[in-house]
Amino acid sequence: MIGIGLFLSHLAHSKKSIKQLRGNYPDYFISKNKITLENNADVREIFQKIKDKYKNNPVNTDDGLKIEFGNDWVHLRTSNTEPILRIYSESNFETTAENIAKKIIKDIHEVMS
Repeated sequence: MIGIGLFLSHLAHSKKSIKQLRGNYPDYFISKNKITLENNADVREIFQKIKDKYKNNPVNTDDGLKIEFGNDWVHLRTSNTEPILRIYSESNFETTAENIAKKIIKDIHEVMS
């Protein structure tokens, strides 16, 4: 409710329509993917090898593994309910988000084989 209130206050102070206000912000696209983990998959080892491969990029390991590529990023995390690895990537271009995800998926498959 607080978020809604803050948004409505900002909208009222700006004296713009929602569409006009939205036009001030860039577009971002998310690509959502997943990989099924085999029974013997060591997620810590997978994450470490991916982290090592991208050691020159900013990395965050607070909740899985997030790697930044300038303004773009990819986030890997395990599911709590099923044996999968979720891969989310974000960019201001849809194709870039998809390409980042494809590259990381390829990297993960190489690590797992």
